[in-house]
Amino acid sequence: MSDHVPRPRSVWDRLAEQRIREAQAEGKFDHLPGFGRPIPGIDEPHDELWWVKDKLKREEISHLPPALAIKLDVERTLQRIASMPAESLVRQELAALNERIRKASLGPTWGPPVDVAPLDIEEVLEQRRR
Repeated sequence: MSDHVPRPRSVWDRLAEQRIREAQAEGKFDHLPGFGRPIPGIDEPHDELWWVKDKLKREEISHLPPALAIKLDVERTLQRIASMPAESLVRQELAALNERIRKASLGPTWGPPVDVAPLDIEEVLEQRRR
């Protein structure tokens, strides 16, 4: 026999349970988003900062220092322009990238200094033509 003595339920516990039962009876839980699907990440190891990482992903916020983020931006942009059909689109993309590089270099930063120089658009286009 166990020595466990159930604690008396508080008024708030009883009220919460009553409201849950009423909502279930009214069908308010019947068509919730995700019904019948597994809970995302349920089998992953526990991570105390899961909500921070999820927020960063949803808000598309970089958690990298600006120096690393701009290097990643350059790498991804160069990969993306490799498949662009028109040179005018490539020029626009490179001009926008150079502006992001300038902002990262001149703005307040944390972490290592930004050591990426704006790209020479004509040189990149010449390499792309080859």
